[in-house]
Amino acid sequence: MTAVTFDQLHLYRDIVVTRSLSRAASMNGISQSAASQSIQELEKHLNVELLDRSTRPLAMTAAGRLFYDLCRDVLQRKTQFDADLQVVKGETAGRVRVAAIYSIGISEMAGLESRFRERCPDAELVVDYLRPEKVYDAVLEDRADLGLVSYPAGSRDIAVIPWRREEMVLALAPSHELFSKPVISPQDLEGQDFIGFDEDLPIRREVDRYLREQGVEVNVIMHFDNIQSLKEALTLGVGVSILPERMMHAEVELGRLAAVPLAVVLFRPLGIIHRRRKRFSPVAEEFLGLLEPTAVAG
Repeated sequence: MTAVTFDQLHLYRDIVVTRSLSRAASMNGISQSAASQSIQELEKHLNVELLDRSTRPLAMTAAGRLFYDLCRDVLQRKTQFDADLQVVKGETAGRVRVAAIYSIGISEMAGLESRFRERCPDAELVVDYLRPEKVYDAVLEDRADLGLVSYPAGSRDIAVIPWRREEMVLALAPSHELFSKPVISPQDLEGQDFIGFDEDLPIRREVDRYLREQGVEVNVIMHFDNIQSLKEALTLGVGVSILPERMMHAEVELGRLAAVPLAVVLFRPLGIIHRRRKRFSPVAEEFLGLLEPTAVAG
């Protein structure tokens, strides 16, 4: 081997991020054996071991960490070069990579993809649904051009574009005792069996804060890491939850769930995140333009 290729840089970066050879191989469209051989060739070329194969999950050696920093920098520069080249050539082809939390909704993204295809018929929109912390990782590692998250948090490396605010409602089955109430007061929630999100998710922390501020204690009987599983549990009629009203349209229309307004209103903010100082390709700019009608300036 006479040179290190971009494919190898991509592969090694993905191995480090996922800490799994098999998952990184799948992400790069190659077999696990081919991925293993590629890394061995890379180590032979550099005359160092990059991965500590005695640990599970895989970990980097000291040399591997240095090489990972190089991979990250080179791939970010390569992404920037590709975007700048598209601008110079005036092209609206290429790929936009979006990482989104599960509750953004597959149906909503399908609508965005259809409109994007009309604007950029030669371009591709790739969407990965991830847990919130994984969306931030994907953006930081330049595996996603844009991230769509709730309760967005900026940092030294992450910039935030406010997108929209979604009203939260009490979600429950039509068979539940609170179904008949036109509006839910904080006192109505006292002692209720509650189905929530996992404790490490931002939406769980915000709902917990809201309940504390209202002086309400609920009985958390179940919790989930995604909104679809939570809604399925609610249809059993054994508890209530607080969810974005926008995420309940399908279930409400089918009569499987009801959405009752809260007397003390709560909103869930959504934001678009990206790596600071990132220059977007023309197709990425086109996708951002689809979000702008609902985005909040700032």
